Amino acid sequence: MRVLIVEPRKTPRRADIPHTLRDMQQTVGGYIEIIRPFDDPVVLVCDEEGKFKGYELNRAIVGKDIIAGTFFLAGIDEEDLTDLPDDLAAKYEAMFSSPQVFIRSPRGILVLSEDGTQEVIE
Repeated sequence: MRVLIVEPRKTPRRADIPHTLRDMQQTVGGYIEIIRPFDDPVVLVCDEEGKFKGYELNRAIVGKDIIAGTFFLAGIDEEDLTDLPDDLAAKYEAMFSSPQVFIRSPRGILVLSEDGTQEVIE
């Protein structure tokens, strides 16, 4: 299955992983959680316990949450995960191209991106 892997402090990379539960868990480091934070037919697959395990904060999903640990993006059809189409891989590769820095503050977590943007997630 063609996916886009996003690791903390690294630029995203395209990869082929076997389409098995075991391999998906190995990629993210634990039990998988599948979420749909985007309007596109794309899912984000992460370790459902990443924050509890103390994984390094990785990327903020604008206006939603911060993902801890490695995650990957895959395509989705009506019932199953699929290859991430090349056009969507390019779109999300650009979206997650800049690693982010996270600073805890009294207002929440301040998210700083290399492009100079800032966001506070409460």
